[in-house]
Amino acid sequence: MMSASATPIDPQPAAAFDRVTPARGRVTELGVLRSEWTKLYSLRSTRYSLLTAAAMTIGFGVIAAAANVSRWGSMSAADRAAFDPLATSLLGVRFGVLAIGVLGVLLITGEYTTGMIRSTMTAVPKRLPVLWAKAAVYALVALLVSVPSALIAFFAGQAILSGHHIQIAFSHPGVLRAVIGAAVFLALAGLFALGLGAITRNTASGIATFAAVMFVIPPLITILPSSIANSITPYLPSNAGDALMQIGHHANTLSPGAALAVFAGYVAVVIAVAAGLLIARDV
Repeated sequence: MMSASATPIDPQPAAAFDRVTPARGRVTELGVLRSEWTKLYSLRSTRYSLLTAAAMTIGFGVIAAAANVSRWGSMSAADRAAFDPLATSLLGVRFGVLAIGVLGVLLITGEYTTGMIRSTMTAVPKRLPVLWAKAAVYALVALLVSVPSALIAFFAGQAILSGHHIQIAFSHPGVLRAVIGAAVFLALAGLFALGLGAITRNTASGIATFAAVMFVIPPLITILPSSIANSITPYLPSNAGDALMQIGHHANTLSPGAALAVFAGYVAVVIAVAAGLLIARDV
């Protein structure tokens, strides 16, 4: 006969274990930053995409410089007068934008694809620190890659052009600002893509949207009546980015300062929308 003082047996021991949660320290922004850096660094796609962005930025600039040198003798006087040695060596930036944009999308959509986003949001219940950390880490990494890439592209291109004495000096007014502007263009494009990825939560949709905004819409605008096209074109993200890499006055383009404000505004808008959706959605 069972004693009245016997310890009762829990009829649902498994459920009791399920209710146990591990002790957890206070979540700090520094800890979230460290976590996002670890995730970024550990992805093989990060190294491949950044390497591709650097290779495109440098490689296409070198190819453009070599191509212009090879045909310099046959170029017309008008073509020679319009030749821009700075734009030639920075031509690859427009191609590097695609690679750095794809990585920006993958950084966040990859977590949705694998389901790891649930673990991330469980660890950081407030959610928004995750988005801020992803943006901050990627902005830093993108700049660390894009600044040397733009500098190498410039100096390599100018070394090739110097064979025909058609190079531009790094000390020429505005050149340093334009080269750094090219690097900023790449970094902002990456953040823009990251915001689009956070909004769409799908890799294919995020990349397609980024490619459409940066590469498809601009040429389509040119089929509009010129009065309308000229009013819209300077404010497109890709054209604002191009203006960051230019020196001197160009028709239908913004000043570098205005271009930076416009592109940064696009980035702020998509990140803000992504933040709002991150709070509103279940995950």
